[in-house]
Amino acid sequence: MTAVCEAPAAMTGATRFLAAAQRQPVDRTPVWFMRQAGRCLAAYRELRERYDILTMTRTPELCARVTLMPVHEFGVDAAVLYADIMLPLFGMGVPFSIDPGLGPVIHAPVRDTAAVRALRIVDAEEATPELFEAIRLIRGELDGHTAVLGFAGAPFTVASYLIEGRPTKDFARSKALMYGQPAVWHELMETLTEVTIRYLRAQIAAGVQAVQLFDSWIGALGAAEYGEYVLPYVRRIFGGLAGAVPTIHFGTSTVHLLEAMAGAGSDAVSVDWRLRLDQAWARIGDHAIQGNLDPTICLAPWPVVERETRRVLAEAGGRAGHIFNLGHGVLADTPSDTLARIVELVHAQTAVTA
Repeated sequence: MTAVCEAPAAMTGATRFLAAAQRQPVDRTPVWFMRQAGRCLAAYRELRERYDILTMTRTPELCARVTLMPVHEFGVDAAVLYADIMLPLFGMGVPFSIDPGLGPVIHAPVRDTAAVRALRIVDAEEATPELFEAIRLIRGELDGHTAVLGFAGAPFTVASYLIEGRPTKDFARSKALMYGQPAVWHELMETLTEVTIRYLRAQIAAGVQAVQLFDSWIGALGAAEYGEYVLPYVRRIFGGLAGAVPTIHFGTSTVHLLEAMAGAGSDAVSVDWRLRLDQAWARIGDHAIQGNLDPTICLAPWPVVERETRRVLAEAGGRAGHIFNLGHGVLADTPSDTLARIVELVHAQTAVTA
């Protein structure tokens, strides 16, 4: 018979989120949304008419302002930094831009040994000091009421941008280098792993209370390739953060990789909508789980959104360790009121802490 622990009578968003990430009792299911800081918010769109993304992420006051918007608008339990996975490239000496409607564009793609060895490894505080100032501003503003969530791009996903030069659907150049020049691939992954560990440790030192590692495109690899070319580096990152703050491992189209991802060392695994939450949880074992509402559901009428939100909660079964989220980021056309109502609905459900 499973023991049932009595949940705390009331928790702040921060204590709720951090407890769930470590599979501890909570008063209700915590909730936040990937890409919650922007896009569907009118106040954010107004700022974007005046500033480009990199200016906003590298101006502490603007970064803090946008990070806090969804906390005030939706009542989420975690404030995720308004940043971009490309920011560490500033310190690495890689020229890039973020083109509207396209995404990151690398002006000098990294495709050979010389280019890999030209990448710099510097202290994160030297590379992006503005981000750490923003973290301190955010922590001060939230005063412990809402968790501050930092993040970084995982080595495979960042490498795919560096090699391809821009977003891709087939990852042809990346895979060609990985298979055809494995020594170059592993040297690049070694460099990105070291940069990522330094970057996340610096975020933690500045005040983030949990971190998420985004491996958004890892589903492009098969299980064997993931195990050989990627998993050792992800393990090293989570190992380098062990015991510091709760960690979340995120990917999409990863049904075939869930067990391997769970073995990488994170506290929680984020899953998308391609597999029922209860089935995914059975496969990842002794981990917290994050997810997994399909973002497109949020474009449907509210009765549909309510039904599907309740379905995700039912699949979680009230077990300790569920963080409600979308399976990927908020879509730009999502009504902001829908997100606020999802938070209210999730928070209205009393958590069972079996």
